[in-house]
Amino acid sequence: MAVAKLALEDGTVFTGRSCGASGERQGEVVFNTALSGYQEILTDPSYKGQIVTMTYPHIGNTGVNEDDVESARPWVEGFVAREFSPISSNYRATLSLAEYLSCHDIVAIDDVDTRALTRRLRLKGAMNGVLSTIDLDDRNLVEKAKRVPSMEGLDLVKEVTCKEPRPWREFVTADADGSTEAKYRVAVFDCGAKWNIIRLLARHGCDVTVFPASTPAEAVLKGGFDGVFLSNGPGDPAVVTYLVGTVKELLRKEVPMFGICLGHQIMGLALGAKTFKLKFGHHGANHPVRHLAGGRVEITSQNHGFAVDEASLQGLNLEVTHVNLNDGTIEGLRHTSIPAFCVQYHPEASPGPHDSRYLFESFQKLMDQHQ
Repeated sequence: MAVAKLALEDGTVFTGRSCGASGERQGEVVFNTALSGYQEILTDPSYKGQIVTMTYPHIGNTGVNEDDVESARPWVEGFVAREFSPISSNYRATLSLAEYLSCHDIVAIDDVDTRALTRRLRLKGAMNGVLSTIDLDDRNLVEKAKRVPSMEGLDLVKEVTCKEPRPWREFVTADADGSTEAKYRVAVFDCGAKWNIIRLLARHGCDVTVFPASTPAEAVLKGGFDGVFLSNGPGDPAVVTYLVGTVKELLRKEVPMFGICLGHQIMGLALGAKTFKLKFGHHGANHPVRHLAGGRVEITSQNHGFAVDEASLQGLNLEVTHVNLNDGTIEGLRHTSIPAFCVQYHPEASPGPHDSRYLFESFQKLMDQHQ
């Protein structure tokens, strides 16, 4: 059995079994509470810079297939589980999880007490760590973990965004089954957009063009788009100043706008709010959110380490629309006069429940009202 070690910056070291590629990776160690959907989690660009721990103990039993991905490759820095299944029990599987991790050079470890690891991260907060199969010296690994850059102040959007504008059919390689005839032209700012977001926009009648996050507002305004979408993505939103400036300009022109996750934070910053780092973030497919308008509770898919500061909304024309029932943080905002709204969670799911897909219909209605 090849040995692997995960060292945290507080000096804690977990020893287990190497289950992916050989090597050494560093990043912020977080935990995800989803019971399934590991393939979507691995390929979510929002996990760039992070080592992901799965709290569910048995991961990988359905293997890996070519369809259940959210981008062209995995983005996690490392992957941690109590046990990775050596057997792929699904007719769609083309590779085992271990084979997939090895093929994509992802370092992974199992045979770890993930309950103890998760408890430590909950009590102390997300910590930087190093996952290695080549350096097994505990002291060396802890010192390396202490030198990992903080997630605060990191612009990781520039590492995951597309390089040039592209129509959505080139951006999403899988067929958009169920697409409807396009009624709206939508510009997507790609901060690390999940493919299922783009698929659902297409299924709601949107002809989507995906733009790099650094695209100036003028380029979008010249395109005559009916709406603008701000995608999810990794890192600290406060340092993505180039996109914040672009969004400010687009909001002044009152272009209908919808944001998800990092896009929610970017919109908040553009409208004058502030963001802050959460203690251990929200990562999973089972987070309860209350829709304040009707009191309905939605079970949501989430993946973020930052949030909009409610205290900073004082004096702004922003209405809180959704609230997290676990910690009371803001999960949705709506401008009271500009056609713009955003949510912190992932209504496209993948993985996760479909409780919140009505938000894509809300975006349709917003564009209808301002065409």
